[in-house]
Amino acid sequence: MINSIEKEKLDRYFKITEKALKKARKAVNKDKKQEALEILDMASRYYHDAKWFEARGDSVNAFAAINYAHGWLDAGSRLGIFKVKDSKIFVIR
Repeated sequence: MINSIEKEKLDRYFKITEKALKKARKAVNKDKKQEALEILDMASRYYHDAKWFEARGDSVNAFAAINYAHGWLDAGSRLGIFKVKDSKIFVIR
């Protein structure tokens, strides 16, 4: 049973998702603005949840929440809601 995630791993995922959030906010497909706002809202909420869990020492739920946050961003990029080209931090078309 996993009951912890290494701090270095969690920190790495936070950095990647922070970078992805910034890039996605700047790359909204104007034809899909409403969808982009909804995805950015969900990703931001999961990101903040991850920070909340981390602050309480719950690295497992922090890791899960940060991955949900990034999953929302990947879905948006794959669906063309975000016009991003960085295949190192996004699943792109």
